[in-house]
Amino acid sequence: MEDARGLYYYPVANNTKERMYVRERAGNVEFRLWNMEKPQVWEQHDWLPYDVIEQAAAQYSGGGASPLKLYDLDIALTLIREQRLKKAQAVKSPSS
Repeated sequence: MEDARGLYYYPVANNTKERMYVRERAGNVEFRLWNMEKPQVWEQHDWLPYDVIEQAAAQYSGGGASPLKLYDLDIALTLIREQRLKKAQAVKSPSS
């Protein structure tokens, strides 16, 4: 999915008030969380490269699900690939 902020998916399937935005910068996949009820999350936290997320997850010892469940690299890569494909198709068949 995509909106004015960019490509996103819902990190928690039943919660549409929270979105995980993804982008690719300099060959790295980056993530940024947005929450409808807590807009300060977007404002106070910048884009996180996936390797930083992996490093933090390796140190995670809390209860519950791993943080990597929210930051889904496979979904991010799929969204980025689909966006590239759409752009490539638009270039090949420009509108009249």
